[in-house]
Amino acid sequence: MSRRNPASTTDTTESKKFNLEQARKALKIFKFVRPYRWRLAIGLVLLFISSMVFMIFPFLSGELINIAQGKSKYPFTLPQVGYFLMVVLIAQGFVSYFRVQLFAAVSERGIADVRKALYSKIITLPIVFFEKNRVGDLVSRLTADVEKLYSAFSVTIAEFIRQIIVLVSGIIILAVMAWKLSLIMLATFPVIVIGAMFFGRKIRKLSKQRQDELALSNTVLSETMTTIQVVKAFTNELFEFRRYGKSVDDTVSVSLKYAHGRALFTVFIVSVLFGGLFFVIWMGAWLLSKGQMDAGQLVSFVVYTAVIGGAIAGLGNFYTELLGAIGATERISEILEENSEVKIQNDRQNTNRLEGNIEFKNVHFNYPTREDVRVLKGINLRVGAGEKVALVGPSGAGKSTIVQLLLKFYEIASGEITVDDQSIHDMNTTDYRQNIAIVPQEVLLFGGTIRENILYGKPDASEPEIIEAARQANAWNFIQKFPEGLDTIVGERGVKLSGGQRQRIAIARAILKNPAILLLDEATSSLDAESEKVVQDALDKLMEGRTSIIIAHRLATIRNVDKICVIDGGRIVEEGTHEELEAMTDGLYNSLAKLQFHYA
Repeated sequence: MSRRNPASTTDTTESKKFNLEQARKALKIFKFVRPYRWRLAIGLVLLFISSMVFMIFPFLSGELINIAQGKSKYPFTLPQVGYFLMVVLIAQGFVSYFRVQLFAAVSERGIADVRKALYSKIITLPIVFFEKNRVGDLVSRLTADVEKLYSAFSVTIAEFIRQIIVLVSGIIILAVMAWKLSLIMLATFPVIVIGAMFFGRKIRKLSKQRQDELALSNTVLSETMTTIQVVKAFTNELFEFRRYGKSVDDTVSVSLKYAHGRALFTVFIVSVLFGGLFFVIWMGAWLLSKGQMDAGQLVSFVVYTAVIGGAIAGLGNFYTELLGAIGATERISEILEENSEVKIQNDRQNTNRLEGNIEFKNVHFNYPTREDVRVLKGINLRVGAGEKVALVGPSGAGKSTIVQLLLKFYEIASGEITVDDQSIHDMNTTDYRQNIAIVPQEVLLFGGTIRENILYGKPDASEPEIIEAARQANAWNFIQKFPEGLDTIVGERGVKLSGGQRQRIAIARAILKNPAILLLDEATSSLDAESEKVVQDALDKLMEGRTSIIIAHRLATIRNVDKICVIDGGRIVEEGTHEELEAMTDGLYNSLAKLQFHYA
């Protein structure tokens, strides 16, 4: 249960460099910002203005010293400079306010679009994708990874650009003010850049690994919550606690390595910066003693140097944050680049109704996740429009697989499946599936109301249509007994309803859909005798005039179908009516019938 998903685990043994290809992929995420590009552009202009206004303060701090000593080259008094600073601060406040508002609008709307795109992509991916990826990992990508992007869009990118502006403008100002000291200060740059590249690569890898470990812990949490009844039935609370604890400990271990790398990088930056800053001050004091610089220039130079040092440190910090965001971007892009099996349509189109003539022609199949095991071995099956055909046989024979293939959940290895003489793989998947309804053995309802669950079959259905569907499903009687009626909350996965009630809600949902093809996957096998009778009566009404394929273990429920197909080992080994198959004394169906009817 603690195995890792190879599709989502980072390969930490391979050293990955941040190259142009990865940069190109990361920049794709900006397509979600494109609709808000004018707000972003105005925000960047305001960011530039506020950054440049900020660069006035170091100059004024030095000039205040010169004015106080009476050595200023400008005809300003201390009160005048004070008033000017007050005006600049007020203007700076207004500019910063609108800049933050604009960046917030871009980040909030852009990230909302990312979340919608991710969710849209996930729900349109084929079943195979969900078999290869665990739910916790997908939830992590929709939450933790997107949150990293939000942080990048809302704060990190803007601050990264601000530090670049401050750094470049500060260097230019210092070069004009005192080029000798500027050269000394700039001598520390190569060391910082090389260090940033080294630490950045390590930090980025650890950041992505941390996200993967966090996804794994979310997976354990999700699995435990969705199977909580099994956990409690087997008294495995301690086992699950240890499993989750180990996953959290692994996350902490990687997180501490990530923090260790960032801490070392911070120490490196601060040490180099402060060392360089003190050396520059020492050199400035020496030039001041020689009369080659006045006190105001030295103060301004020191403040500019401190500002530039802060910008370099900020660049290092925000650089690591951006690398972490790029790691999250890669994980998000992996999903967005998957091939969807359907497209979401804003409006439901009126699809052509199928007649329901189904034919399997020498179909061979193996599951993509178990390619070495052939499940179906040359299935030939014909179901006429309106016919009721039952599939019986031992567990693992391939009955449910036939239903899943008819739903286009998987690609077949060879052969062909046609409906109304047309290959189902040539049909539009959404239009095709709108002609099919399924009532499974284990009904999973959504956590809303009974009304919402029935409406899932036809979202635009009217109130009378909902009630009529509930009546036909033998569900209206128990629905009326609830104080809230159709607005009764069914609870998570329908836990507030009994098994028979859930089945009848699922049947009502199928009736409302009015499908041409009906698939019943052991729909009554888990019910008691009384509930089975009511549900079977509802199913009989549902099957009237529809092509129906029934998977059944209880042979008593399929005596009146048009044809029974006995499947064993991925092949149809017997075919006929109940009477015909029961008459085959050495047949598999006869053996199953004896077990159920004579010894049950």
